[in-house]
Amino acid sequence: MTRLLTRAALVTLVVSLPAWLPGRVVALRNRIFARVNGDEGLAIPGDVVGIEDFKRVYADPAAGGRSKGAALSDLFWYWLAPGPEVHQEHLEAGPRYDQVARTTRQILVKTKKESEELTERVTRHVLDELDVGEGALVRLRDTVMPIWAELYYELVFGEPCPREARELIVGNADDVVSALKCVRPRNMRRRERLTNYVLRRLGDVPHELPSLLSTKEQAYYLQGAFFNTAVVQMSEAMAHLLMAVAQHPEVQRRLAGNPGDDGYLDAVIDESLRVFPLFGIAHRISTADIELGDTTIAAGTVLCFSYPGYHRAGYEHTDTFDPGRWARRAAKDSNFIPFGVTQNRACPARGLAPLTMRVVTREVLRRFTLSSTAGHTRSIPNRGPCLFVPRESGRSRRGVLAWLAVRDRWEDVWRSLAQLVFGTYMVLDARKKRLTETYFETEEPRCPMRSEA
Repeated sequence: MTRLLTRAALVTLVVSLPAWLPGRVVALRNRIFARVNGDEGLAIPGDVVGIEDFKRVYADPAAGGRSKGAALSDLFWYWLAPGPEVHQEHLEAGPRYDQVARTTRQILVKTKKESEELTERVTRHVLDELDVGEGALVRLRDTVMPIWAELYYELVFGEPCPREARELIVGNADDVVSALKCVRPRNMRRRERLTNYVLRRLGDVPHELPSLLSTKEQAYYLQGAFFNTAVVQMSEAMAHLLMAVAQHPEVQRRLAGNPGDDGYLDAVIDESLRVFPLFGIAHRISTADIELGDTTIAAGTVLCFSYPGYHRAGYEHTDTFDPGRWARRAAKDSNFIPFGVTQNRACPARGLAPLTMRVVTREVLRRFTLSSTAGHTRSIPNRGPCLFVPRESGRSRRGVLAWLAVRDRWEDVWRSLAQLVFGTYMVLDARKKRLTETYFETEEPRCPMRSEA
């Protein structure tokens, strides 16, 4: 009898793992991160700076320091290597940044028509290769990443993306974002294969590259800005958008039935960016004192701006995905900064991103009906599991969606454990390498990166 009870208890424990283990492991991982990183950083919004002063502080000229003087930068540089020292987001203000920012603008500048035609062409090219038969489960991030790889390759090189380049870009971007999600450690050899490819092709870039960067730094800049950040962020944005559409049938029906309704599609995109902001924490270092009423934020303070915290404030039913709210309020009058603030290096693709997301969404919905029962969180470590069914298919989906729900819950178990192990290792390794401190204390700055498996 005792043995039967023990077995029953063990079975109950195992069956219940998806319900309680992932949450506890994530909480443990967060405590470890906080312990390793220490108390560095002023949380905004928080006790010192409230929601009402979020944009005021973010836009302050003294809130413009990027990496120098912040140990927290070690972790971001570690995840973005190689080349974080010349990444546009991490370059300190000065002539090198000015040249890099100018080059980025030149590369991204296209007319609305040109941008739409390019996006439609690469989207159709990638989706034509997707064989889902009568219906198939896909990972949304994996499905759309080749679209952004081809698009940003063509923006940089001015020619259609060859298969070799697409595979290198996707491999690099997938490795960067997987490390950021802590589901596996970095693979520096995979990243350096793309670096070497870009180095070989620098002479084919039809844009004037920053002259204050060395040849290798120019390759790092292109890789970091376009083939790391742009491809990763747009893939994440589309995964969130399509996942939300898949889980809100009424939204999907309206989009599919009215493909020319730009206003509603833009509202859906904005709501996706509000509920699932691409940026978690943007950290800046104050370069001078910031006066805020009776409070002084001292120079050298690490300012940690929380996009999710800001986007959640000031809305009714803030956790509800409701595109209709944007018919009742203007984005400019809301706590909504999906691409940052203009005064503090807003995302250079802020004009291009919504336009291209619109084109991709229409093309996906023209071909497929989307459904998903998987978990959908801002970090989306499951890469957006979703069922694609051709629009002309009448296949029943209930069994597949039930299986997807069960599979996703159990994947959460091993994924949370993997994140605990790999995340802890990478945080400790980044601390050990002291990347930013070493870089800025060196008389002739260099970033001490090396190849690692």
